[in-house]
Amino acid sequence: MSSRNSQAAKSQARERLRVERERQAKRAKVKRQVVVAGSVVAVLALAGGIGYAVVQANKPSHWEAAKTAPVVAPANTSGKDGTTVVIGKADAKKTLTIFEDPRCPICAQFEQTVGPTVKKDLDAGEFKIQYVGATFLDDRIPGEGSKNALSALGAALNVSPEAFLDYKSALYSTKYHPDEQDDKFKSDDYLIKVANTVSTLKNNTAFQKNVKDGTYDKWALVMNDKFDTDSKKYKIQGTPTLLMDGKILTGSDGTNAPMSVPDFNTAIQKALQS
Repeated sequence: MSSRNSQAAKSQARERLRVERERQAKRAKVKRQVVVAGSVVAVLALAGGIGYAVVQANKPSHWEAAKTAPVVAPANTSGKDGTTVVIGKADAKKTLTIFEDPRCPICAQFEQTVGPTVKKDLDAGEFKIQYVGATFLDDRIPGEGSKNALSALGAALNVSPEAFLDYKSALYSTKYHPDEQDDKFKSDDYLIKVANTVSTLKNNTAFQKNVKDGTYDKWALVMNDKFDTDSKKYKIQGTPTLLMDGKILTGSDGTNAPMSVPDFNTAIQKALQS
C-alpha cells in the first residue's frame, strides 16, 4: 500500500470518528434536555400537588363551615335558635328533660330498656319531655356521627314530634345503633335507611333532602351548645341524664340515670310528687 493511500484511509477514518462523535454529542444534548424538561414538569407537578394539598388542608371542614352558617330551626321548636324541644300534652304539669348523645351506647341501652315506659307515661300525660341533644362523643372518639344524627333528628322533628320520637327510638335500637367506635351515623345514606323503618319518614323526600343538604347542621351545633351550658348549670357528668324541676333523677345507685323500668318508675314518681 502506498503512503498516499494509507494517509487517505486514515483521514477518512478520522472524519467518520468526528461525525460519529458529533452525532453522539447531539444525542446526549437532546437526552439532557428531555431529562431537564421532565424534571421541571415533575417539580411543577409536585409543587402543584403540595399546593393543592395545602389548600385542601387549610380548607375548612364541612362542620367548621357550618359554625358560621345561619341557624335553620326545625318546626315544632321554640326558644332561641329553636333549641327548646318540648313534646307532650299541653296540660301536663311537669317536664322531664332528657339529655342524650346519638352515639352514646348507654343512651341506646336506656332507650331500649326504659324508652317504651317513658313513651307510655308521655302519652298518658304524666309529663312533657324536653329533649336536649349532645355531640361530645364526636370530639372524644372522634367522628361526626353525633352531629350528623342530631341534624337528621332535626329533620324528623320538622316533620312532626311523633316522627322525631319514633326516629330517635329507631336510631337507638339494637338493630341500627352502632358501636360507639363505629361512626356509622356520619353517613346520610345510613340515616335515611334507618328513617325508612319509620312510617312517617319512609320515602319522605322532604326529610331526605334536609338530611342530605344538612339543613339542620347548624341547629345541631347550637343544640350541643345548649347541652354544654346546661351541663355546667346542673353539673351533668354524661348521658343519658334525666332532669325534673332542676334535679337530676337517678337509679337505685343514687348516681347514674335509672337504667331499669323499676328504677325509672321509682325515680319519676318521686319527682312527680315533689
